[in-house]
Amino acid sequence: MANLLYLVHRLPYPPNKGDKVRSYHLLKHLAARHQVFLGTFVDDPQDEVHVPTVRALCAELHVARLHSRQAKLRSALALLGSQALTLRYYRDAGMAQWVDQLVSRHVIDAVVVFSSAMAQYAQRLPQLPMLVDFVDVDSAKWSEYAGNHRWPMSWLYGREGKCLLAYERLVAMQATRSFFVTEKESALFGQLAPECAAKVDTISNGVDAEFFSPDPDRRSPFQSAPASAGAEAPEIPIVFTGAMDYWPNIDAVTWFVSDIWPTLRRRWPQLRFYIVGRSPPASVQALADSSVVVTGTVPDVRPYLQHASVVVAPLRVARGIQNKILEAMAMARPVVAARCCVAAIDALDGRELIGAESVSDYVDAVTRLLETPREANLIGAAGRQRVLTSYSWHAHLSRIDRFLPVVAPAAATEA
Repeated sequence: MANLLYLVHRLPYPPNKGDKVRSYHLLKHLAARHQVFLGTFVDDPQDEVHVPTVRALCAELHVARLHSRQAKLRSALALLGSQALTLRYYRDAGMAQWVDQLVSRHVIDAVVVFSSAMAQYAQRLPQLPMLVDFVDVDSAKWSEYAGNHRWPMSWLYGREGKCLLAYERLVAMQATRSFFVTEKESALFGQLAPECAAKVDTISNGVDAEFFSPDPDRRSPFQSAPASAGAEAPEIPIVFTGAMDYWPNIDAVTWFVSDIWPTLRRRWPQLRFYIVGRSPPASVQALADSSVVVTGTVPDVRPYLQHASVVVAPLRVARGIQNKILEAMAMARPVVAARCCVAAIDALDGRELIGAESVSDYVDAVTRLLETPREANLIGAAGRQRVLTSYSWHAHLSRIDRFLPVVAPAAATEA
């Protein structure tokens, strides 16, 4: 059992969005075998109630409160130099002080970093082995954003991509091992940072297939039958899930509603599109009408997934494996997703889920599934089987274990 310092940029609970799903399962994996000292931020006041749940998994927990407006002002100072805005956004004197005090009170054997922004605290401890879960190549994401926005945001995003890549390369050289979520992301980083390629590995995402599983007693949140003889036909629900304060998700649903939805509705007037996820901005709320429902936060996403006719993930800017896709597959629902997202998943396109790229691709795929319910159910069942076979969290996360120190019990005591 080792003493591990685990640094995460966002409280790893509840596991209700992609990065928190991964960081939470990594926390559980580490805590099952080691003592974990966790330093993290709370950036959503609603997460405060979950701090005790996280504390129960840790030997010690330090939580810093992150206020968006102050953090943005702090990060803007990076424009005076060549530092990435992301680093200053997550810079906190209290977090740095806690890290320094922790190593004076305990023998810490290694540092595990989740998200490159938290590596700045691990760099205070150069004497310790550092493992970094970059998840995705975030610098490439910012550079991709630049190509999808007008000036001045295109310039700002492009600058962030360049500055963050320089920092990612530095961190990866200092790390014992760096991890990415897919082989494609690992290969991309190897191309961008060839000096680090030999120290890069892949840890794929997983899904809790016991939690995300169909339940015959789970009630549908949708209108399933006409209320009376003269009522309208029952709706046919198409579902998108995801944190709606995340720009790629905003772009995905906006594009789907503006470019794809009208054609589908002409063929299927009873279709209703459900955008399910927390913190939808005004632009997403404005999409709501008689055929589009913006739910905001829901207590449980599983009823929406289980009773969806089709789940869509029309992401035009996406990196790595999307948890939202794995969760829908685990719920045995047919999924139509961006081809780049399908390529990141070890699954058969057309048999376990369906990849799409153009407007016509999405229209054809959704129409095919609606017209052939039996095929839709077969694809859903095959998708769940793929998750059960290939996407166990334990199987993937165990790849980190060989890089963690093996410490005798006597060496893991307080200093």
